[in-house]
Amino acid sequence: MIEPLFIVTNNPMSKEKFEEKFKVEFIDVPQLDILKKVRNYIHKGNRILTHPLMGSVKPNETPYRTVCVSTEVVNGVDLQSLEIIENAIGTTEKFLRDFNTPKWSEKILTDFQVIDSDLIDHAIN
Repeated sequence: MIEPLFIVTNNPMSKEKFEEKFKVEFIDVPQLDILKKVRNYIHKGNRILTHPLMGSVKPNETPYRTVCVSTEVVNGVDLQSLEIIENAIGTTEKFLRDFNTPKWSEKILTDFQVIDSDLIDHAIN
């Protein structure tokens, strides 16, 4: 049984792919802001269900990020989730600070959307 979840994303393809089956919070913001939004949910008692930096695409290479979060809210903060998201935010900030993000073509941006949404699809299934 799949744990009840919702999805936080800035990836239009993930929104389209999952919105019929799950609650999807689509926010058209940089990926770092997606991670911070997930952190806010963790502070409210939700747990992170997928690693925010899953896959081998570095944070400075792709603008897209999709994360699954539990719908169940617990009393207190899940410290493991908090540690994961804080490390992901720190890693993303470091990559964005230390490396240039290429100006990708629309085709490559679409490829990054596919990669991001496929990673989540496989994690859910």
